[in-house]
Amino acid sequence: MEKRDLVDKNRKITGIITTNDANLPEGRYIQIVIIFIQNDKNQFLIQKRAIKKNGKWASTGGHIISKENSLHAILREVSEEIGLPMQENEIEMVFTKKTQDSFVDIYYAKKEVNLSELKIQKEEVEKVKWASLEEIKKMKQKGEFSKSHYDCLKECLYFMKKIEEEKKNV
Repeated sequence: MEKRDLVDKNRKITGIITTNDANLPEGRYIQIVIIFIQNDKNQFLIQKRAIKKNGKWASTGGHIISKENSLHAILREVSEEIGLPMQENEIEMVFTKKTQDSFVDIYYAKKEVNLSELKIQKEEVEKVKWASLEEIKKMKQKGEFSKSHYDCLKECLYFMKKIEEEKKNV
């Protein structure tokens, strides 16, 4: 089981370590990372979680483990879950979302990936594929795609658009 540092409302490490998110003490939060990888066809790399992980489609991500920072966590998750080596300079942290029980760091990368070269972690991931935003939306409506990941994707695209507009105005 992975050990996770709990943080307070200001995201300061509390010294409390947990392996279970079910019973978080009040005012304590876990830390999560998610990445949206997009290709030149404007499709997103998504993964179908293993049945024991709820079996839904989602993006790649996971928990920040104890003594790890956000950037290293997302690089580790991408490597572990789908066997995709990535470098720090290939990804961009877009924003952090605070939820009822977590801080979620949302990352983005523009990258061409050959799916046949990926080595998926069978305990976590059943399969991977490229999907357009419209396909993902339909999957979410059918209950096949993680609602929380879909919401994060929409927010990520909003922030990315805003960043691009600001760059044009400089």
